[in-house]
Amino acid sequence: MIYDDYVDETSKEASEVDVLFFEVGDIVYGTDASQVLRIDRAHPEDLELPDLGALKRGNRAIVFIIPEEIIPEGEEFEGPFEGHLKVDAIRGVRPVPIMDLRRLPPTAGAAPYAVGVFLDQERPVMLIDLVETLNDQGRH
Repeated sequence: MIYDDYVDETSKEASEVDVLFFEVGDIVYGTDASQVLRIDRAHPEDLELPDLGALKRGNRAIVFIIPEEIIPEGEEFEGPFEGHLKVDAIRGVRPVPIMDLRRLPPTAGAAPYAVGVFLDQERPVMLIDLVETLNDQGRH
């Protein structure tokens, strides 16, 4: 959940969200840890997002659940359908106060997967929606 100036304070369910921090090249990004199934070794067919930056090694992958409602009709699968995003390193998971997360305005012109920003010790961290990374690549 990302803080939105227009959300009523009483409607918030929690005061913190767990954010998984990861690196692509020299840049640190964050994502909602609740989307993450596991961290795995990367495979050649795993998703790469050049807009995030050039991978140095790309030897890790964030594995995340793809919700059933966005899976194309007629595609059969067993268990959760998974997406894999290649990354260079995992920095860890840490709780972040919701009040410290900011949604990107539509006028920012950012990619659909870039949902917000978090100021981490005076350094901005772009927050990524993992499922939207598939939409950006025309997959799902």
